[in-house]
Amino acid sequence: MEWLDKVKWNQDGLVPVITQEFETKQVLTLAWLNKEALRLCAETGHAVYWSRSRQKLWHKGEQSGHQQIIQSIRLDCDNDAVLLEVIQNGGIACHTGRHHCFYNKLVDDRWEAIEPVLKDPKEIYS
Repeated sequence: MEWLDKVKWNQDGLVPVITQEFETKQVLTLAWLNKEALRLCAETGHAVYWSRSRQKLWHKGEQSGHQQIIQSIRLDCDNDAVLLEVIQNGGIACHTGRHHCFYNKLVDDRWEAIEPVLKDPKEIYS
């Protein structure tokens, strides 16, 4: 898979990935890929990430059912960042139960959660 070798992997063998909603172009999350995760993304058409905290592959939606169906995979001009354009099943991309992970906004001198919780995470991951 020569195309995987074109990616500039960091010293840990990872590359950042921005996941964006295909229709709205809203950024859902920033995560990480290793070669295996990117290969699986291309082969399965479903988002698969590398969990740095758990040190294992993370198939988005394997627990919650909120899978991300890949519409395109793009590599940036420096070959060191990936963009996944996805259809977000279930409308929830964030483990906090929100639509996306960028729900905190800097307001004056504090971070304010401006996006609602759509579903209690305890219900999603129990």
